[in-house]
Amino acid sequence: QVQLVESGGGLVQPGGSLRLSCAASGSIFSINAMGWYRQAPGKERELVAGITSGGSTNYADSVKGRFTISRDNAKKTVYLQMNSLKPEDTAVYYCNVDFVVAGTYWGQGTQVTVSS
Repeated sequence: QVQLVESGGGLVQPGGSLRLSCAASGSIFSINAMGWYRQAPGKERELVAGITSGGSTNYADSVKGRFTISRDNAKKTVYLQMNSLKPEDTAVYYCNVDFVVAGTYWGQGTQVTVSS
């Protein structure tokens, strides 16, 4: 069994920052790619940022220069540092982790609300 636990969401004013975390636990052999997605009301889930096992990253155009994805392999955790947040960043954020052997799992989601 594998579990993903997300934390760090909340309410923040425009221009503010948040840091999301997603920690994996359970029977884990190894981890391939890790990523963050988001889904706003009435919209499809979209990729925000991804990071490979080798540390290569990719970002949605809408968050480039504002968000940074990172991972700590020893802690089996992926992070998303979000700066200069905008109201359009409001969404439920989900981590997505591709485990060797176990397959791909989703986190439970954490709400991020950017509002004054």
